[in-house]
Amino acid sequence: MARKMLIDGEVSQPNEEEAHYDFDLFVIGAGSGGVRASRFSASYGAKVGICELPFHPISSEVIGGVGGTCVIRGCVPKKILVYGASFRGEIEDARNYGWEVSEKIDFNWKKLLHKKTEEIVRLNGIYKRLLNNSGVKLYEGEGKIVGPNEVEVTQLDGTKLSYTAKHILISTGGRATRPAIPGQELAITSDEALSLEELPKRAVILGGGYIAVEFASIWNGMGVTVDLFFRKELPLRGFDDEMRAVVARNLESRGINLHPRATLSELIKTEDDIKVITDHGEELIADVVLFATGRAPNTKRLNLEAVGVELDKTGAVKVDEYSRTNIPSIWAVGDVTNRINLTPVALMEGTCFAKTVFGGQPCKPDHKDVACAVFSIPPLSVVGISEEQAIEEANGDVLVFTSTFNPMKNTVSGRQEKTIMKLLVDAETDKVLGASMCGPDAPEIIQGIAVALKCGATKAQFDSTVGIHPSAAEEFVTMRSVTRRVAAGSKPKTNL
Repeated sequence: MARKMLIDGEVSQPNEEEAHYDFDLFVIGAGSGGVRASRFSASYGAKVGICELPFHPISSEVIGGVGGTCVIRGCVPKKILVYGASFRGEIEDARNYGWEVSEKIDFNWKKLLHKKTEEIVRLNGIYKRLLNNSGVKLYEGEGKIVGPNEVEVTQLDGTKLSYTAKHILISTGGRATRPAIPGQELAITSDEALSLEELPKRAVILGGGYIAVEFASIWNGMGVTVDLFFRKELPLRGFDDEMRAVVARNLESRGINLHPRATLSELIKTEDDIKVITDHGEELIADVVLFATGRAPNTKRLNLEAVGVELDKTGAVKVDEYSRTNIPSIWAVGDVTNRINLTPVALMEGTCFAKTVFGGQPCKPDHKDVACAVFSIPPLSVVGISEEQAIEEANGDVLVFTSTFNPMKNTVSGRQEKTIMKLLVDAETDKVLGASMCGPDAPEIIQGIAVALKCGATKAQFDSTVGIHPSAAEEFVTMRSVTRRVAAGSKPKTNL
């Protein structure tokens, strides 16, 4: 079937050999980006095949599952556990609202684990049906590229199948990495943490990113003693420093032991536990040690170097602004490209790929003003740039507006935990450059703020918006006084 591809306004002319390809598109990896690209490409009339490793909650080089990291061992099961962990604080807060709650409250980890597994199995089935209903042919097995227009799929019994395709899309995502320290095999990654048979009593977490912070909150909420180690002074490197400090304060106030400027140097198996030795010589005993030290693009077994596909130093597939590699017939989307490693970004990139290649609508993924959230308890959510980025990138002064307050719910419950909101505004143009919030419902609120930033909203337009009362969200449209004015190139100052 001949296909016309529109790039930069030029339509490629089909040649006589196009009819001999088995598929117009073959996708390796059926995660969020791959499934989206497959379905949308099929909707434009393309003949599409996709391959994915067999399903299991814990991934390996030969195990995966339709739905990918987010659905099976990432965002979805993580958020379910966050919901479960949040009830501890809710139950504590309920007492001052008149609820007579027993002092002893039991938590059944295995029941929640069972429910979580049921949900990801259900979603795995839904994703398979979505592909089938879209007319996409699904192959279970490991895919690799053997030529610019040829893929090989190794099935579960070892049988190898070969298919040709006009276009090949790589969407194999990423995998958790482990630091090379003695005893590293004793630790687990987020994959295993989501499927532990027994809830630990004492957990040590290495890492300062969102996965580390989220699991610290999850386990702490379930009654686990948690020690969190990270190299920097604050967790969540790359986020706004003021918000990072707020998150750290909240983690500590909820009972998590923070160890800044520290890392682990060795793990030793004891009879019943794991002895953890830090780089400062400190020793701790833990039931579980979690490495949350980053993820790497999943490209090692794809045979990309042999085909000539260029990779960067992290192993990520290098692509242009249309998600095309240096080989014209091979494309890549999602975490495997290491651009912005978020599920909605992979969905956007997959959509743009389908529009560009099969829809006749050249479409570049827009990675500006992408909102995100850290599902700590309480959560942090941001859109736009941080104060540090604003000062570095702005041509003129930056106005910083902040609001710190005790949420209305806490005034009765007695919980001492402030919510903080922040807006960054270009002093010359009045354009809102960034928004941050740490507090209950932050992701739900920031999603709406993200629409405003995408539309180029000014601070005057925020101020002219009538708030919803009583709500936390109304603070974003009632911040009238400038907290501080900072000059471009100056050092950021916070009021913490």
